Amino acid sequence: MNREKIGSRLGFIMLSAGCAIGCGNVWKFPWMVGQNGGGAFVLLYAVCLLLLGIPVMTMEFAMGRAAQASPVRMYQALTPTKKVWHLHGYVALFGNICLMAFYTVVTGWMMYYAVSFLLGSYESLSFAGMAACPVINAGYMLAAVALGFFILTFQLQKGLEKVTKYMLSALLVLMVVLAVKSATLPGAAEGLSFYLVPDLGKITPGVVVAAMNQAFFTLSIGIGAIAIFGSYIDKRRTLMGESLSVILLDTFVAIVAGLIIFPACSTFGLEVTAGPSLLFDTMATVFRNMAGGRIWGTMFFLFMVFAAFSTELAVCENILACVREMTGWSRKKGSLICGVGIALISLTTALGFNVLPFHPFGPDSVFLDFWDAIVSTHLLPLGALIFTLYCVSSRLGWGWDAFVAEANSGRGLKVQSWMRPVFTFVVPACIVWIYVMGIL
Repeated sequence: MNREKIGSRLGFIMLSAGCAIGCGNVWKFPWMVGQNGGGAFVLLYAVCLLLLGIPVMTMEFAMGRAAQASPVRMYQALTPTKKVWHLHGYVALFGNICLMAFYTVVTGWMMYYAVSFLLGSYESLSFAGMAACPVINAGYMLAAVALGFFILTFQLQKGLEKVTKYMLSALLVLMVVLAVKSATLPGAAEGLSFYLVPDLGKITPGVVVAAMNQAFFTLSIGIGAIAIFGSYIDKRRTLMGESLSVILLDTFVAIVAGLIIFPACSTFGLEVTAGPSLLFDTMATVFRNMAGGRIWGTMFFLFMVFAAFSTELAVCENILACVREMTGWSRKKGSLICGVGIALISLTTALGFNVLPFHPFGPDSVFLDFWDAIVSTHLLPLGALIFTLYCVSSRLGWGWDAFVAEANSGRGLKVQSWMRPVFTFVVPACIVWIYVMGIL
């Protein structure tokens, strides 16, 4: 099977950023900020992205580009005799599937809210009402899966790359327009102060762990979702520089999402600690009480659809690439079978709020919490730890010299020798701490 390539550097950055940009930025990030002290959390989050995000993303890109393979064949290509590592490729594929088991449902929620505002039927919208309806949950999830895998049936440059370029460009424009609108609301200053001015007294061990977890979740590092795009690019640019570009774009979207939400919460006296329903119930209330709310609400949830789809398409491309390498299937056949499989697994989440009586972590927990815990609490941090150990130890894995040679190929920001202790000791220690604290 001939390996497809991304057509341009912009396409690579957009695709990689699209994998990172999504509900983690514009759904989870604002409510994590609201529940963890506002500006103090934002400051810690930025530090975690620089300290942990750049090193691990650079390593994922390097492994993918050197192997020219998906995660299920990546380790075999780099170190064929060290077979113990090969198992993680299949674990990474499992992680991508688990992520899509709930992410496609969240994407469907965004589509439902966007359609409701577009049609003017948003007065009675509520997160609880939507979640309790199996027809809405399953129907919009199936639409999200079908549209995503339909796009993936086309060749990489004509399908995924082209759609992501247009979609993310529109996303960025919509976000800036909405942020300007939100900043001009009366009372916006108080919300901006909560969001952007750090109160260092609110920093606790729990807030630090939350910031680290959010950094991993938003970048999708640790399950090979980033490595696949490394396998689609050439060696003209160094990978630390590309990682920095992707993370800056991802962070811009997260920060602007907060600039939209927190001034609006302040203006309308809404609770910023509302949790997962913050985006849905809070913003729907805002638009109901705003002049031209139907138009602004449609734009806001349309941008949410774009954000969610950017990640769905990127992760499903990774799943498709893994399956195609194992089976030799064409894009169309692989997309059809993978789409059906993801839809069936996602039904657990879609029906878990109403039909399937599964409560893994207590009476209020549902299938979404189960899949999210597998990915966020276990597979993302453990996968990032495995990538790190594999890249820094030549005795155990690929090794520092091989990693640096690959990462530094081309023009741009290079991995320096003084960074080795950070990659070798600081990053693994932080990841272990995140994992242990997350379980505790």
